[in-house]
Amino acid sequence: MYDVGYQDIINIDISKVVINQMKERNSTKRPKMAYVKMDMMQMEFEDSQFQVALDKGTLDAILTDESEKTLENVDRMFMEIGRVLQVGGRYICISLAQEHILKKAVGYFSQEGWVVRVHQITESEEAVAEKQFIMPIFVFVFTKFKKIPGANLKILEICADEQDKPIRLETSESLISAVKERQQYALLRNQLNKKTSSTRETVSLDLCEKSTSKPRYSLVVVDSPVGKPSPTNRFAIFIIPQGRETEWLFGTDEGRKQLAQSAGFRRLLVVSLHRDQDYAGMQSIQSELSGKVMELAPPGLPHNQQVPFLSMGGDIGIRIVQHSGTSQLSGDYVVEDVKGEDGKFFRRLVFLSNMNVVQSEARLIAPSPQKAQKKNKRSKRKQQQCLEEKSPCLKDLHVDQSYLCCEHHKVMIAGLTLLREVEAENQLSMLVVGLGGGSLPLFIHDYFRQTSIDAVEIDPSMLEVATQWFGFTQDERMKVHIADGLDYINSLAENGNCCYNVIMFDVDSKDLTLGMSCPPPAFVEETILQKVKRLLTPQGIFILNLVCRDCALKTRVIDTVKRIFSLVYLQKIEDEVNEILFCAVDAGLAAAGDELVSRARSVEQRLKKAGLPQDSTYCLSDMLKTMKSL
Repeated sequence: MYDVGYQDIINIDISKVVINQMKERNSTKRPKMAYVKMDMMQMEFEDSQFQVALDKGTLDAILTDESEKTLENVDRMFMEIGRVLQVGGRYICISLAQEHILKKAVGYFSQEGWVVRVHQITESEEAVAEKQFIMPIFVFVFTKFKKIPGANLKILEICADEQDKPIRLETSESLISAVKERQQYALLRNQLNKKTSSTRETVSLDLCEKSTSKPRYSLVVVDSPVGKPSPTNRFAIFIIPQGRETEWLFGTDEGRKQLAQSAGFRRLLVVSLHRDQDYAGMQSIQSELSGKVMELAPPGLPHNQQVPFLSMGGDIGIRIVQHSGTSQLSGDYVVEDVKGEDGKFFRRLVFLSNMNVVQSEARLIAPSPQKAQKKNKRSKRKQQQCLEEKSPCLKDLHVDQSYLCCEHHKVMIAGLTLLREVEAENQLSMLVVGLGGGSLPLFIHDYFRQTSIDAVEIDPSMLEVATQWFGFTQDERMKVHIADGLDYINSLAENGNCCYNVIMFDVDSKDLTLGMSCPPPAFVEETILQKVKRLLTPQGIFILNLVCRDCALKTRVIDTVKRIFSLVYLQKIEDEVNEILFCAVDAGLAAAGDELVSRARSVEQRLKKAGLPQDSTYCLSDMLKTMKSL
């Protein structure tokens, strides 16, 4: 500072030895520099004597704990700094910003009415790689204002980049949290700088908008042992097309590892885009991310090396939020249309409390040729405009009720071939607990026309969503009951005057902390399953969609089911956690695999004669080939 022109500097230290050493070292080269032995907790300077007080780590050295004596000393130091500074003067403190230090300093000076700003010192990549200590260094800048009695205004700011404007924060807690995030990021970078490792735990983080602090990009670092390293296969960024982040390839650790291996890069940074953000295109995203993602590059990669940006089909996909709402039971949700891998569009229901799970999904298709001919010239001009803009006319699309997007729904319907009544086309009664978008009961209603269905849904908002956005309708064969599924089953069991050929549980759990997300544990307690059994006809079946990552809990559930039902089949679904249990009251429904496949083919042929659209990819018999008896 002296050498660049700031020569009116007084240095103090409590050690006379240090003062004498510094005087001797600088007496010739810096003659105007003053060194005084003094206790900073009892300084001998006049009030308002200085414009700046600079602390190069003293606060960190003193505030080693939060004992009463230590906190008293820190208060005395702060009071003296406040006394000797002029109004508008600054106390500049260089610190590692441990939480207790940050909390004390920010709390004290914000209560005194001072402006509080925290800067993170930006270091070069070379400095980061060479230094032994991995934590970032911060500079606290406390600007003295006159304290106004009764005023509670706090000005709290953080500046994480030298080129950025400070970000204003509302509370001390928010400022402390922002600093901790940057410290955690430094630890993460240190972990990634050691070397690539395909066995390391998944590393993920969010990049947020500076103005709103809302997540804009979610990043997952995937290391893969791909052959011999070379300058061209060390690092790449993959942009997940909008709306496809829940797919297995992009939304699971196993899928992302497969993606990295297929791409042929030793480190792949997988990036997902957020639905409440706008993106101009791949070029814009590349420009926005290029500087930041290099901080996550593998060690030794030249900072100026060109890093490829990859995606499916070379674009960022299309996601259009058609509706957003709030349910008292499920929280915030959105209905959105997204472009799939094959260029087709899908409508999805997503609960924002669990954004990585698609609650309901339906394929969208264009109107039939007969309906299309009735469109007026204005509609034709609109279609041409959409083609020119390479944007879909989604308002012209409607839900394809013949197509089941969820594999577990296909398997559940395939299991109906266990019922001889289905093959014989007898009248069936069915209870479905859990409506969602309504695609499962609606498919059964349309393709098994001898079936009457009671659907139970606890959340009235979901019935509105299913009706308005997923083409769901009710009639004399389809009735929806807004009720708790457990209460509904208990009530039917008490009355004892209702029997179903089929009961299906396809209901999710709202408690994300449990190891079982479908169904809620209460639905598979023995007392409830006993009542389910009593509600079935003698040759009825119970079909359960089970999603359980807790192996011990899953074993207990299956053991309970086996104690109650005479016959239990299990069908696992490839690349999904879902497992479908088919449970029969009568063990006589047991059938060999060939017999089930034969029955399924018979039902398939009958469904194709129904005069309805057919999904050629859905084969009932294929769904049952790997089913096993428990």
